[in-house]
Amino acid sequence: MGFRNGSIAFGAVAKLLHWTMAVLLIGMLALGMYMHELPLSPDKFELYALHKSFGIVALGLVLLRLGWRAVDPPPAVLASTPRDHARLATAAHWALYGCMLGVPLTGWCMAAASGTAVDLFNTGVLMPNPVGADDDVRIAFRTLHDMIGKLLMALLAVHLGAALKHHFVDKDVTLLRMTPFAKADRTPRR
Repeated sequence: MGFRNGSIAFGAVAKLLHWTMAVLLIGMLALGMYMHELPLSPDKFELYALHKSFGIVALGLVLLRLGWRAVDPPPAVLASTPRDHARLATAAHWALYGCMLGVPLTGWCMAAASGTAVDLFNTGVLMPNPVGADDDVRIAFRTLHDMIGKLLMALLAVHLGAALKHHFVDKDVTLLRMTPFAKADRTPRR
């Protein structure tokens, strides 16, 4: 497996970015749901600070991922994939990218609108506030953050379901193309 994408499979950089984002997003979504239900306490504020810091990391990674995609386009869709399925997959991927950008951006703006700068991992490195402190703006960004987060969860479920369908029902190499250390340069299983 090379660093760059091949004609059939994704390269090491695309796979590393994909799986790093997958682990980070699932962790962030789980943490977000968990800490939301906690009563006010110093522990809850520490979890929120951690969530915000990892949100900025996620934003940076998705920007890096989009940049890498621009210089190293993904492999072509498998010839066995129906055209309408390919279009749906493309739309779903771009919707995922939109959500991966939208969730951390709205979270960052929500924090800023509450009058709090994001302190990256309690290091004293403060992210600039993209919006001014305003409670109505904070509520609007909180609503957007929640809505886009729920859409992201739904899209991730569809993405996972489609990958598993390709692997177990269609028996093609779609899942293997992104799986680390898998050989996707073989003919489909039948």
